[in-house]
Amino acid sequence: MDATTDLRPLYQDAADQLAKLIDAVTPEQLGLPTPCEEFDVRALLSHTVGGMHRAAYIGEGGHPTDVAALVGEAADDAWPAVLGRARARMAAAWADDATLERPTAVPWGTVPGRAALGGYFMELVTHSWDLAQAVAPGTVLDEELGRVALAFAEQALPAERRGPGVPFGPVRPAPADADPTTRLAAWLGRA
Repeated sequence: MDATTDLRPLYQDAADQLAKLIDAVTPEQLGLPTPCEEFDVRALLSHTVGGMHRAAYIGEGGHPTDVAALVGEAADDAWPAVLGRARARMAAAWADDATLERPTAVPWGTVPGRAALGGYFMELVTHSWDLAQAVAPGTVLDEELGRVALAFAEQALPAERRGPGVPFGPVRPAPADADPTTRLAAWLGRA
C-alpha cells in the first residue's frame, strides 16, 4: 500500500466477505469463542460492525472519542440488517474523494483519511478471519484483501511496537504455507 492507494473499493469487498460470513452464522454460534480472546461471536459482531460505524463517523468528520458502543446487542437474526446499515453509512461517509486527503482523527493519532481508512480496513479483514475461525474453520478468505491488509499492518504496526496500550499481541509465527489473512492474524498476535 502506498500513499495514493484508494482502499474504498477493497473496503467494500471486505464488507462483502464479512456479510457472507455473517449470513452463515446461526444463533447457536453466537456464544462461541473467537481468536480475538475478549470476544465471543456476538461481541465480535458488535465490535466489528461498531468499528464500521466509527469509521463512517470519522469519515463524516467526527472524532473517534465522541462515540462509544455503536451497535450494542442485536437480535440473533438481525446481524445481516445491522451490517447493511453500517455498510450504507460507511459508503456515504467516504464517497467524496476529498475525504481521503483530509486530516482525520483516529484513536492512534491524526492521519490522512486514506491512512485512517487503511486501519479500519485492516481491522475488518482481521475480524472476518476471527469470525471465520470461530464459525466456519477452513473458509477460504479473499487473498487480495489479506495481502493488502497485511501490507498495511506491517507498515503501520511494526513488530517492535507491541506492548502496553497496543491492542495487538507480539507477532506470532505463521505456517510457511499460510494464506495472507492467516499471516495477517499472526502478525497481529493471533493464529
